[in-house]
Amino acid sequence: MTPDSALFTAMAVVNLEGDLLDQGEFNAWLDLWQHDGLYVVPIDPNETDFKNTLNYACDDHHMREKRVKRLYSGESISTTPRARTLRTLSRFRVLEASDEQIVVRGAQSLWEHRKGHSRHYAADITWQLARHGDGWLIRQKVIRLVNSDDVLHSIGYIL
Repeated sequence: MTPDSALFTAMAVVNLEGDLLDQGEFNAWLDLWQHDGLYVVPIDPNETDFKNTLNYACDDHHMREKRVKRLYSGESISTTPRARTLRTLSRFRVLEASDEQIVVRGAQSLWEHRKGHSRHYAADITWQLARHGDGWLIRQKVIRLVNSDDVLHSIGYIL
């Protein structure tokens, strides 16, 4: 895999993920994941031991499914009405690439609007992608919010 093809491939997966989330296509988002993948939003921006520390989210397959079910159900006050979101993704850099794995880091600016109020979240995100047949799945996504050590409101949806 060339550096250019790795970057293009990673950007295609990451942009698809962002579009699915912004459009509320959460079941399709679940299909982008390896079954043993990990979705992480650490509190400490320097943390790497996610399974042994406190995080805003550290979701395996089961927890991702529960998060999606909650978003669709409307049973949680934090999801009713569902927030409208818009992700701007940029500054992609391939950190590692082979025929079986791509690790890419990028920036995300997320605008969330709900009940007449808007919030903005900025983050450095690292995606680990793994080959799956002719395509790619997300193995791990780590969202390092710029303000992760501040009091955060309403992050029950997917970042």
